[in-house]
Amino acid sequence: MAAQLPGSSRPAGGIYSGLGMPLIMPAWLCIGFFLLLPVAIMFVYSFLTKEFRGGVIWEFSTAAYDQFFFYRGLFGDEPRQLDWTYITIFARSIWQALVATILCFIIGFPTAWFIATRAGNSRSIWLFLITVPYWVNLLIRTISLKFLIRDQGPVNNWLISGGVIGEPIHMINTNFAVMLGLFYSYLPFMVLPIYASVERYNFALSEAAADLYSSRWTTLRYVVLPAVKPGIIAGCILVFVPSLGAFLAPDLLGGAKNFMIGSLIEEQFKGNAGNWPFGAAASMILLSLVLCVLIFYARAQTRENP
Repeated sequence: MAAQLPGSSRPAGGIYSGLGMPLIMPAWLCIGFFLLLPVAIMFVYSFLTKEFRGGVIWEFSTAAYDQFFFYRGLFGDEPRQLDWTYITIFARSIWQALVATILCFIIGFPTAWFIATRAGNSRSIWLFLITVPYWVNLLIRTISLKFLIRDQGPVNNWLISGGVIGEPIHMINTNFAVMLGLFYSYLPFMVLPIYASVERYNFALSEAAADLYSSRWTTLRYVVLPAVKPGIIAGCILVFVPSLGAFLAPDLLGGAKNFMIGSLIEEQFKGNAGNWPFGAAASMILLSLVLCVLIFYARAQTRENP
């Protein structure tokens, strides 16, 4: 029987009957104006011609995509050859984002489990501590991390004073620094979704597995992980996707030798020397890659829950 409002004979769900479209319209307007319209502009720009002083010329061209995949010589008059420069940057970006996602999971899953198994009051305190870093701008946090791991920074000074190392470890402008920056930036995105899944987990299942002489590892693998899988997948997506397009961590911590796709796109829209069509084309290629990941996840979910 449908729920009714107190003092009314009308079903609770019938109050908004016929108002579905007006209620959803503001959300659709925001999505259309702030998401679909910019993506459409980038798509159109990717097929235009570069203007010498920056910007675009409204002449159709596939030169931006051709530049991404092929090399035609300094003046563009040589036979085209497959160019691995930008493909390598893409591969490096995928690798860095993947490693950052794995690190976030390794640290984030035990953290989320620990928080979800605390008492109510202490659980709120731990969640509060997880979200505190987001009170500070990402740029400031990244610069702070750069200060911490520089050659004369606190981390190296502590290790030297403790006798662990004899000379500073060079971490700035390395792949390690970029991975550490991505991990540091997006760890809460992994913790919170997993925490939400663990909080709904029925711990009686673990007790039942123990009664059947299941080891902790077997219980974790065959009982716990499948039960909290939606939170794990959501956390991995929330970490992997922004890490793939990040540019602050690569710019500030990685240097020129650790260029990532986000930095490449950013450079194309800066100043008068930028190449807007090429930046838009790289953005479309990145967007296509992200959509492939999301579609793969959606199809996998559909097969599991027909």
